[in-house]
Amino acid sequence: MAYKNQEVAMLFDSSHCTGCKGCQVACKQWNMLPSKLGLNENEFTGSLQGPGDLGGDTRLVMTFDEKPSGNKYQPIHWAIGRRSCYHCTDAGCVAICSSGALQKQENGVVTFDTNKCNGCTYCHSACPFDVPRFRDTDGRIDKCTLCFDRLEEGEVPACVKTCQPEALKFGKREDMIAEGERRVAFLKKKGFDKAELYGVTEMGGLHVLQVLKFGHEAYGLPTNPKPNDMIKLMNTMKPVTALGTAAVVAGLAVSFLAAVGYRREEVSIEEAKKHWTPEQRAKADREVAELLKKEEAAKRGE
Repeated sequence: MAYKNQEVAMLFDSSHCTGCKGCQVACKQWNMLPSKLGLNENEFTGSLQGPGDLGGDTRLVMTFDEKPSGNKYQPIHWAIGRRSCYHCTDAGCVAICSSGALQKQENGVVTFDTNKCNGCTYCHSACPFDVPRFRDTDGRIDKCTLCFDRLEEGEVPACVKTCQPEALKFGKREDMIAEGERRVAFLKKKGFDKAELYGVTEMGGLHVLQVLKFGHEAYGLPTNPKPNDMIKLMNTMKPVTALGTAAVVAGLAVSFLAAVGYRREEVSIEEAKKHWTPEQRAKADREVAELLKKEEAAKRGE
């Protein structure tokens, strides 16, 4: 079945998940992401969760939280959750990406081109789920793409393929919503009053839907998530500061040339940007903000 040209979604059912973390392993293997395998490289935290958070080499983390059950014979329930990119319809990361590294595909999947990423980290700031992360090796973005390369060949994501208890399903988004609603109704009949399907409307509709046995708050998910307000500011700044930003970039390119010494061949601004330090990026942000203030003052006639 081709998944490239139709709106798709993954469905995660927390009530079916056994916490085996086979999906994490499949994600690492398919995407050839490195893991810490040396003796004592992974610090034991007393939790089944490992690694502790997403990272530049970790696109998926299964979370484990203990919740009181109210049943004296089984006092604790495990709230097993799933942290990864949720592929928002109203994707703040895509809206704020200045380099075009992040793109929303026709089927709803948010993909990235690592060669276009300039490491500005604005996408991370814009995401209400705290998802996009950056590699330690080159400072560029890495995140879940729902195995877009597999989707192009009509295959499901690697994590879905390996899930034995069928806690993960994949298909047309409308079908996944229907299946999720059916499972929530079943859980409510079993006495799980807070059970819900998360992602139907959040952020314009997520393409990773979740059947949450204990309600979204038990899994650390936000109520009515919204993109960071920085997106509005950036969209306002774009037309106002286009010339000023170009001047800042050109100035930083000159600084780079001075730092690396004279070279006969021409060094482009794009090449210079690859060598920006965090301090240089901060300087660019300050100068752009100052240009915006001056433009606003000019409009007011000050």
